[in-house]
Amino acid sequence: MGTETELPWEMDFPVLEPQINARGVHVWPFEPSFPVEVRFFECGEHHSVRMNRHDYFELVYVYSGEVTFQIQDRFFPVKGGDLVMIGSTLYHHQLAKPDGTKDRIVILIFQPELIRTATANGDGVEYLLPFYSQDSEFPHVVPAQTGIPARILELIREIRTELPATSNRGRLAVKTYLKMILVLLVNHYTDYLGSQKAFNHKQIAIDRLRPLFEWVDRHSGEPITVSDAAKISAMSTSYFMRFFKQVTGQSFLSYLNNFRIAKSQILLSTTDKSISEISQEIGFCDQSYFGMVFRKLVQTTPMSYRRRFGKPSEGILYREETAQ
Repeated sequence: MGTETELPWEMDFPVLEPQINARGVHVWPFEPSFPVEVRFFECGEHHSVRMNRHDYFELVYVYSGEVTFQIQDRFFPVKGGDLVMIGSTLYHHQLAKPDGTKDRIVILIFQPELIRTATANGDGVEYLLPFYSQDSEFPHVVPAQTGIPARILELIREIRTELPATSNRGRLAVKTYLKMILVLLVNHYTDYLGSQKAFNHKQIAIDRLRPLFEWVDRHSGEPITVSDAAKISAMSTSYFMRFFKQVTGQSFLSYLNNFRIAKSQILLSTTDKSISEISQEIGFCDQSYFGMVFRKLVQTTPMSYRRRFGKPSEGILYREETAQ
């Protein structure tokens, strides 16, 4: 697989953030006939991919550094050599580091159907029970000292050498390595294995918020209040606030601010629009308030972010003004 410097490291934010929709769902462009992928990401440097969930299952091996994952409303400090596993109903993200230092992670992601349909005797679900059993007490981090993360990393290396798996032999090899990984996790989580009951309950709760997420996607540039969101969700304001936090791990206003700021980061780095135009477009009527929220979430000013990550057209002069 090569040494650390030879691995295809890439920044996570430019890849992942544009793939997250207004519902906070990250959609990975899998090869439809064989949905499994291995990627090598550098994280940090004032970037923080917003809270999201996904339909696929995910394993994150921390290759180097010390990072913090937020999964729902819980925070997990993770050291190099540790492994994090995340199911498909849990909102989560990796927190950016204020000092701007970079960390490196290796991710393995796959659609559960790849395993559920891979066994002739129908026992595919048994391999996936650690993902289906992730309730509010689930220990998502597998510590390095168990020896399991290192063994799983070696199997991820084997999977990567087979991708893209275009032959029958290659696909059989990937499924075999993946099942070996899952058996290690099943053995580790024996005391926590249950059924799909918790998973199904969580999915129903997420579906209840679907109309709201779709509405926000269409109206994110307009003023949106918690009361508006509660009405769209057919809930009282007080119940909606509790329900939204329980399902997504964040308040509605926090979700909305993160959604808007993530959009602004993309616009700042890919367009020549002024900071004032971007502020208005994403729903901040007050440019100075936009600058304040941006600094809080990204740890830098909009103008500094653009200077570092943007590609402004020649001759365009950007002014920080009150956005600073």
